[in-house]
Amino acid sequence: MKKLIIKASFLLIAITTVVGCKKNLDEKFNNPEKVLDPSVTGLFTGMLNNDRVAAKYWNVRTFLTQMPGVYAQTSYIANGNTIYQQNDGYSQQYWDDFYSTGGNGSGVMAQYRTMETKYNTLSAADQASQKVIMQAAKVVLIEQAAKMVDLWGDIPFSAAGSLNTTNTINNPKYDEQKALYTSFIADLDALGTYFNTNTTTAAFSKSDILLKGNMNMWARYANSLRLRLLMRISRTDEATARTAILAMLANQNTYPLVDGGNVGTYNPAASDILLTPLTNSSSDLRDAFFEGSWYATDYALNTVMLPANDPRIPVIYDKYGRTVKINNQDVFVPNAEYKAMPITFTAAQQEASFADYSVLDSATFLYNQKLPGILITASEVNFIKAEAFERWGSTTDAKTAYDNALRQSVTFYHYLNNLNQGGGFKNVAAPATSVVDTWVNSSTATYAGSSAAKLTQIYTQKWLHYGVLQSTEAWSEYRRTGFPVLTFPTTGKLSGFDTPPTRLIYPAKEKTLNSENYQAVVSKDTRKTKIFWMP
Repeated sequence: MKKLIIKASFLLIAITTVVGCKKNLDEKFNNPEKVLDPSVTGLFTGMLNNDRVAAKYWNVRTFLTQMPGVYAQTSYIANGNTIYQQNDGYSQQYWDDFYSTGGNGSGVMAQYRTMETKYNTLSAADQASQKVIMQAAKVVLIEQAAKMVDLWGDIPFSAAGSLNTTNTINNPKYDEQKALYTSFIADLDALGTYFNTNTTTAAFSKSDILLKGNMNMWARYANSLRLRLLMRISRTDEATARTAILAMLANQNTYPLVDGGNVGTYNPAASDILLTPLTNSSSDLRDAFFEGSWYATDYALNTVMLPANDPRIPVIYDKYGRTVKINNQDVFVPNAEYKAMPITFTAAQQEASFADYSVLDSATFLYNQKLPGILITASEVNFIKAEAFERWGSTTDAKTAYDNALRQSVTFYHYLNNLNQGGGFKNVAAPATSVVDTWVNSSTATYAGSSAAKLTQIYTQKWLHYGVLQSTEAWSEYRRTGFPVLTFPTTGKLSGFDTPPTRLIYPAKEKTLNSENYQAVVSKDTRKTKIFWMP
């Protein structure tokens, strides 16, 4: 078979013939990258098995910890003169991985467009049985597309993927970011209703490697994603956000959410939207951190967690230490306490003293073969509830939601830690209830003070909960709220890149290959242009 050679990666889904006998995903799930006539179910599984969601090297090392993690200070990086400069190659790959298959993502746009085409060829009976799969695929597409908007602003969307739908190549126009968000929010409303009022099918359950065809969980996923996007726009369109969010929170039979039953000691495996990929999700993840992104960050550990005696510290960080000679023997001597390297250190100071500072926990992150991809957690949802109630409702309800979010974050990170069953690692036991109670009720993390002070607590703890693995969300929330108030060293930085950006600039290949449509957005394509939801 000949291969299709297409000039624009954002238009393409690579469909080639199967070569050899590969007995893994190809046979079990009808891998859409390897067959000429992929099935709707196989394509859906391909959308879900997403390396840009999973905790894999290429996503963590080349994107999360290089750009959004640096701009939100949820990841460490050497304090060089180009620290705030976007890596165009890595951002190009992230862009391509959304629009096409064959890279390090799952090509959700390309997969979805091919699903649409295939679905339209089915009989009425088959369409009826597979509609639920198309609905779930739309949720996945929206979740990933919203991240693209949060990173770049206007993106090709409605006209993207023409090859997969019409067998013609048309360079896609850019859709306006606010209009996209408006459509995403409306679509998620309808999708949440669909999942809340319909039943699953055998084909859906079999192909759904995310939620096993659980319709209630898909309703919660769609509704919680809608809640996230509504809160994201609340600084620039407060009336819309307030009305819709309060309506959702007032009727959770109609709008069930990923909130862990509002119980601190909930079960993340049963409640959160977490992706365990079909292939090993983190066999090379340790390399991502060992290549320089594994140190504790200053504000998170030194300013927020240590003063509060935060019970998450032992499962998020290791104290680290150094190897010394004792009686001619190499002996590792751990540090006496947790502490993060100051953000103001130069690259030379960092290099000279790295052993004196804490690092990400080995069991939870570096060697955790079962670390899932994180989409939405109960803690995030309860932080959103807390903000909504504090701004527009009852401060008592806000405190309840905030306290639940704190407790659930403790549960969540201990859950991640205890997923690791590798030899040589001692999993950390959950803290005593009294320890968590003291932290929630009598520490610097306690919900107290003025309304502004309480909102600052919500924003800061939500940012902290996202951490390194949800750096994209952390950066979005930091840009939306301005919290926490972070210090960004500017001395010695490359001219024009002395501070973090407010958005990513479009990748070079996109600007060249889609040049005609790019002209419509070129005036917005600066690193300091605000995303529409930024105040």
